[in-house]
This record gives sequence, structure tokens and C-alpha cells, in this order.
Amino acid sequence: MASKRDYYEVLGVNRDASDEELKKAYRKLAMKWHPDRNPDNPKAEDNFKEAKEAYEVLSDPQKRGAYDQYGHEGTNQQMGGGQGFGDIFSDIFGEIFGGSRGQRSNVFRGADLRYNLEITLEQAAHGFETKIRIPGVSSCEPCGGNGAKPGTKIQSCPTCNGAGQVRVSQGPFSIAQTCPRCHGSGKHIPSPCPSCGGAGRIKIQKTLSVRIPAGVDEGDRIRLTGEGEPGVNGGPSGDLYVQAHIKPHSIFQRDHDDLHCEMPISYATAALGGELSIPTLDGSAKIRIPPETQAGKIFRLRGKGIKGVRSQHPGDVHCHVVIETPVNLTERQKELLQEFDAISVANDGKHNPRGKSWLDKVKEFFDG
Repeated sequence: MASKRDYYEVLGVNRDASDEELKKAYRKLAMKWHPDRNPDNPKAEDNFKEAKEAYEVLSDPQKRGAYDQYGHEGTNQQMGGGQGFGDIFSDIFGEIFGGSRGQRSNVFRGADLRYNLEITLEQAAHGFETKIRIPGVSSCEPCGGNGAKPGTKIQSCPTCNGAGQVRVSQGPFSIAQTCPRCHGSGKHIPSPCPSCGGAGRIKIQKTLSVRIPAGVDEGDRIRLTGEGEPGVNGGPSGDLYVQAHIKPHSIFQRDHDDLHCEMPISYATAALGGELSIPTLDGSAKIRIPPETQAGKIFRLRGKGIKGVRSQHPGDVHCHVVIETPVNLTERQKELLQEFDAISVANDGKHNPRGKSWLDKVKEFFDG
């Protein structure tokens, strides 16, 4: 059975998200995955239930605190624990035939976490190193992580005698259940540590260094091994995934390793030609505009794009020509344009071949 996803990842928020951010994220997912809106998608109901469960835990301060400290195991403990059908089946027949299951393992790996990191296009292209601060937990120093007040000892749970389970008789059967007092740990702390309240761990703010490789793209993830949610009862920690989100750029739009930009030019430059300086991520480059350039023409600068993380060669820069209509004309400019238009109209076939061809097609259409 697949392990549960991290609740913060399910809702797509950071671990320090406010109540309003949680509510907004849940509403968005609820609208997206509601079964009534997805009658042909069998996975929609599961996604809807997953988002609902995540929001129910994180929107409750007490449940969220337990989840932040202990992960999914903390929410299970708050809800009293429980057994799957396989465990019950094994316990019943083990008792009937005199078998012994032994104590269940309560060691769990911590959940993986996600951190959303916004970066610029330049940072994505060249790579950089940054520091991030994330909420986390650490072993309590005064008690050494065992949860007991310094100078006192941990005892076996008096309810289950350290087994972590109790057996409940139901007719001829005996069913094992998680101990309701120790929640399966088998331990009892008579004098909890005042620093951590017996939890053995305290909340902290961790500062981590992250190296973002050159060429990272939208949605790429960088894994920090062991920096996720701490394990339970000595289990290994999960991993932290730093997910890159690239901010909109003022000039370029990225398409994998290629970059696209609009290149406005004047009527005169489009008709007569000229030379323009084009910015790239590595400096400026010159583009020669040939005479009679039309709108929509694309000029390509080879190798001036981005070299992706898994690419052998950098992409290209594609400059899309946009012929800009002049504004705020003076009277003299208007006179010149009217004179120019009169000369052009007198010989449309020569000066405006595409316009004349289109008008001829329109005339044929109406003439039938």
C-alpha cells in the first residue's frame, strides 16, 4: 500500500502557510476534484478525499501541531490508532492456533516534504546557491530526546506492560489493538521533560543551503536527503524536495531550452532594413533586419538560449518581429503618411502584394 503523501504537499502550500492560504488551496482543489464535476474520472474522488483529509488536519491547530511534530503517526495517535484487516486476521488466527505474532514494529520513516522556491530566469539559467528557512523539529537537548525529565527514568506502560498492544476479547476471538495509553510505544513517562512536554522533540527553524544547478526548469526538484520530516521511534528522516518556480520575465518566455521574445520595429525599419541590439542572458547581440521585413518574421540566435540540466547544448533565442504602429503623430507626420499611402495605393500590386491578393479574394467571394 502506498504511503500517504505529505499534507502540505497535497494542498500545495508551504509548512508555514496561514489559515487563509490553507482554505484557499483547499477550495481550489475541492472545486477541481469534486466527483460531481468529474463523472468520467475515477481518480477524482480519491483526490477529493485526500485534499479533504489534509485540510481537516491542517485547519485544526491541535491536529496540525501533532502533525508538524510527529507527522502522520501523530494524527493517527490523536485519532486513537487502529488496525488494518490484515492485522486483525493475523491476530485472530494466531490466537486460535496458539501462534505468537510478537510486538509490532512502531518505527516509521519520516514523510518527504516540499519547499516552493521562486527564482528568476537568470538564476535558473546560470545556477546559484541560496539559503532557505523551514520549520522543523529537533531532539530535545535537556532530556536527550527520550521525553523524560532529567534525572528520571522511563517505565514500561502499565496498561500493556511494554508490549504496545492490548488484546480485546470478542466472543471466542482475541483481537490485538494499539495500546490507548502509550499509543503503541510501550513506554510510560511518569515525569515528562518540562522543555518538550515529554515529546522528546522541539520545534525549530532550520536554515539550509541549497545549490540550484544551472539550467533548472519550472517544476524541477532538488532533493535534500534526510532534511524532511523526522522518523518515529528511531526511524530515518524523510527527504526535503525544493521545487523551483520561475518568475515571469520582462522580456523572455521560456520554452524548455529556447527563449522567445517580441521585437518591436518601426515601419521605416521594416521597409528599409536596419540593425538592432537584442538582449540575451549573456549580454547583447546584433540582429540585421533586411529590407521589406514582414510582421511575424522570426529571427533566431543560435546557442543564446539556456542549457538545460540534462541538455548537451544550449537552446536558441527566437525574436518575433512586431511592426509597431506609430502613435501621437504630428501634423507633418500625418501629411507624409497620407502622401506615402496615396503613392502606394496607385500601384498596390507592386508595393502591397499581399494586401492586393487578399482584396482580390474578397471580391471573388462576394461576386460568387
